[in-house]
Amino acid sequence: MKPTPGRRRKARARRRTTRPEFVTLAALLVVASVVAGFLALTRPDSTAPTASAGSKSGAKNPGAKATTEPKWDGKTHVLGDGSTSYTGPQKGELKPVPLKPGEKPPQFVVFSWDGALEGSDHLFSHYRELAKEYNAHMTFFLTGIYLLPKDKKTLYHPPMHSPGAAAIDYATDEHIRDTLEQLRLAYDQGNEIGTHFNGHFCGAKGGGDWSVEEWKSEIDQFYSFVEKWKTNTGFTDIPPLPFDFRKEVTGGRAPCLEGQPNLLKAIKSYGWRYDASSPGDFQIWPSKKNGIWDFPLQMLPYEDGKYQGLSMDFNFLYNQSGGETKGDPAKYPQWEQQTVASYMAGFNRAYYGSRAPLFIGNHFEDWNGGIYMKSIDQVIKSVCTKKGVKCVSFKELADWMDVQKPETLQALRSLDPAQSPDWSTVVK
Repeated sequence: MKPTPGRRRKARARRRTTRPEFVTLAALLVVASVVAGFLALTRPDSTAPTASAGSKSGAKNPGAKATTEPKWDGKTHVLGDGSTSYTGPQKGELKPVPLKPGEKPPQFVVFSWDGALEGSDHLFSHYRELAKEYNAHMTFFLTGIYLLPKDKKTLYHPPMHSPGAAAIDYATDEHIRDTLEQLRLAYDQGNEIGTHFNGHFCGAKGGGDWSVEEWKSEIDQFYSFVEKWKTNTGFTDIPPLPFDFRKEVTGGRAPCLEGQPNLLKAIKSYGWRYDASSPGDFQIWPSKKNGIWDFPLQMLPYEDGKYQGLSMDFNFLYNQSGGETKGDPAKYPQWEQQTVASYMAGFNRAYYGSRAPLFIGNHFEDWNGGIYMKSIDQVIKSVCTKKGVKCVSFKELADWMDVQKPETLQALRSLDPAQSPDWSTVVK
């Protein structure tokens, strides 16, 4: 069940009148998702017929000279510093290889979805099919309680809240069934399943106030709900999912983009490899925080470049209709085109410039007549077909980043977003 608009997180619009590439910004915005508490784990209701990702990875000393040439053997990454990271290939998964001297990097684009619930609008299935059509992979951040029946909600013990409390609605049995089917198909088609945690608490007593141990409780409960969906639902006519959540989940996005400092400390013990909870940064090549890849939402040119807007549907909603989910219908065409123009301006800046990855965050919502969904449809069709573009999941991007030489990554991070360099001076 979708959260009601009134219970959605609030987000301040991000605007700047100064030159976008060189301004230092404070974090803003907020978005959708989940939260959780504590629960013991027993037999999972998912299986892992083949080995897959989930172990720690990342250069231990990013500034060190590579001791081993990065390579890919289908199972193990040899990282730029000579260390290794296990990951089993998924269907159609991008094989990460190091850049050759003078080679221009691919233009990576990551489309990610918070909540990952298949509701009556069937947006999960729509974007799964669109990804398949355009040879793309996406990241679907699943909310744990979307696989927990409402009559079992007291199994959820959210940090700082009473058992069963949540800032979003629990799913119906029908929606749980539909979501399970979409998770199966999404994985089979090479997409990534990440986490949006559980109860989607924001502000006071939300993720920003949680301790490291409370974040761990939230994570443990996420695993419990998604692994024991069959036990909790009583469904006997649905086969186990074809993957192991504990091996496949390698990152997530926190509700309202809150609490990353303690969240990063918590997730290291789970072997997660990235976090997508940063509230906003310029389009620069990613780096690591506490040994974890930091994949933030990004500031994109907005209103013909006069401002910067965060690369998420809710931020466009905030800027265009003041956060109202049903704004003036007469303005829908203008707002839709404005949204497309901003995404494409950010894409073109990187595509013809530094080639820094573009991160786009979304929700399965019909806000303002569904214009943000229509915008993404246009962007996918425009960018995923271009030469040199790889529309990938966050996991695939982390795989690729892991095998690059530290000195190459350092050189890439030194580029301004719109800078088109002589690649022979960057990739050596």
